[in-house]
Amino acid sequence: MRPPLAALLLPLLTSAAPTTLIPKSAFANTSTLEQYFTYNYPWGGDTHNGGARMAPSHATIPSPGTLTLTAQKVSGQKPATHGGKQIAINYLSGAVGAKQHFTIPAGGGLAFSGSFRATTTKGTWPAFWLTAVNGWPPEIDMAEWKGSGKISFNTFNTSSVVGWKDVAYPNADAFHDIRCEVRDANGRDARVQFWMDGVLQATQWGREYVGKPFYLVVNLQMEGSSGSPGPGGNTTYSIRDLEVATL
Repeated sequence: MRPPLAALLLPLLTSAAPTTLIPKSAFANTSTLEQYFTYNYPWGGDTHNGGARMAPSHATIPSPGTLTLTAQKVSGQKPATHGGKQIAINYLSGAVGAKQHFTIPAGGGLAFSGSFRATTTKGTWPAFWLTAVNGWPPEIDMAEWKGSGKISFNTFNTSSVVGWKDVAYPNADAFHDIRCEVRDANGRDARVQFWMDGVLQATQWGREYVGKPFYLVVNLQMEGSSGSPGPGGNTTYSIRDLEVATL
C-alpha cells in the first residue's frame, strides 16, 4: 500500500533567493497588465463553465495598481457549450490569464499572493486559481467564492478525490490578503498551503503535481456552481498586489 503523502515528506531543500515571476506592479496600468497577462482564458476562448462570457473591456484598471473585473447582466448572447451541455449566457464579464506557465520544480516551490475584494452574493463566482496546461487535473483553487458567504480552498487530484475547505469570509466589501504556497514534497507530490489575512487556513496535497505546468487564472464567472439567478445589476471583483515568486 502506498504510504500517505505526509509520511513521504522530505526535508525542504535549501534554495536560492526567491525570484519574482510576476511583480506586484503588474496591475500598475494597462501596459503592465498586458505585459504579464492575456485577456479572457489563457487557453483561448471566452466561456468556461458558468453563465458569463468574458470580454477584454470588462477587465480594466480604473485606478493605478488595481485590476477590476466587472460582470454586467445582458441578454441575447449565444449559449456556451461545456462538458457537452449548453449553458445560457446571462452576463458579460472579465478574466485574465498569465502569459507564463508555472511549474513546481523538484526541490522547490512557488508562492502566489495578492489582495482581493470579492463578492459573495448568490450567482457570483470570482476565483484565483491554477489549472493544468496538459489535461486535467491538476487544479488548485487558491481562492474561490461561490455565492455562499464563504471562501473555498481546493486541490483536485481527480474529479472525486479533492482536498477542500470552506471558511467564513468576513466583510466582503474589504480587501483580504490571500497567499498559496505550492512546494515539492517528495520529488513527485506537492504540499499546498493556503493563507488568508496571514492565517494558515488549510494544508492539502497534490498527487504528482511536480513538473506539471499550470495556467494562472483570475476571473469573475457567474451562476453555474454559485447558483442562479445571479444579480440583476453590475458585479465587481478587484485585485491588487498580485505576485508570483519562487520559494
